[in-house]
Amino acid sequence: MKPKDVHSVLRSWAVTLFFLSWPEELFLAAKFLPDSEQCRLGVWDDTGKEEKGTTEDEMAGWHHRLNGLTCNSHSLRQDKLWKILKEMGIPDHLTCLLRNLYTGQEATVRTGHGTTDWFHIGKGVRQGCILSPCLFNLYAENIMRNPGLEEAQAGIKIAERNIKNLRYADDTTLMAESEELKTLLMKVKEESEKVALKLNIQKMKIMASGPITSWEIDGETVSDFIFGGSKITADGDCSHEIKRCLLLGRKVMTNLDRILKSRDITLPTKACLVKAMVFPVVMYGCKS
Repeated sequence: MKPKDVHSVLRSWAVTLFFLSWPEELFLAAKFLPDSEQCRLGVWDDTGKEEKGTTEDEMAGWHHRLNGLTCNSHSLRQDKLWKILKEMGIPDHLTCLLRNLYTGQEATVRTGHGTTDWFHIGKGVRQGCILSPCLFNLYAENIMRNPGLEEAQAGIKIAERNIKNLRYADDTTLMAESEELKTLLMKVKEESEKVALKLNIQKMKIMASGPITSWEIDGETVSDFIFGGSKITADGDCSHEIKRCLLLGRKVMTNLDRILKSRDITLPTKACLVKAMVFPVVMYGCKS
């Protein structure tokens, strides 16, 4: 961003410090999440609540999955973002502070032939900013709250809840027990385009955990894919993910081989290194 005066340079620091001092109010938006997102938190038991387990029979009923509904956060329109924040119930004074943080942004591009003229930035969120993931999540949440999507019958049943989608940042997984998946996909695509987000066909993956009678969705069909750092397979067998984590842990151990064999490093230090660098890789995504 092009600094025009001392005030504009210090503005981002002031607003950031303000938000850091009001964490409860800033993340109050998490309480406005609809049932689909609350189900996502409950299924993985991130809230600490004991949920009903999913049997293999239930897993077999997951007819279709679609992963990679990737919307580029750089295409997010800031003018629409402020309207969405208001609709989502974010307090006006917080929206005003965010708008002031993004107002007047300018950038230039350096090339081999020099730099371009300064131009106004009206899209995207700041890379590396702690607020950016939250802002994009609210932007995407507005799409999923559309009445047409809320009323859609597509989804899968887990712990007596109907789940249509799983989302992490700009990656979305749509799920259905029937071929209504295409209808759900088209509705999401239509609503996304209204707020300047587009479906990335190149990154889209399709996985079916049951027989396919007809298929009219463009995209790569796979038997497994990585979602949120974990390997999801069509047969619902978690042994593939366990083996993958063990292999990743072994790779880290191999990289530490010289350190672990060194006589200049004490055994307690080596143990701390293994706990800090190997255990998190092996136990990633585990309920521990």
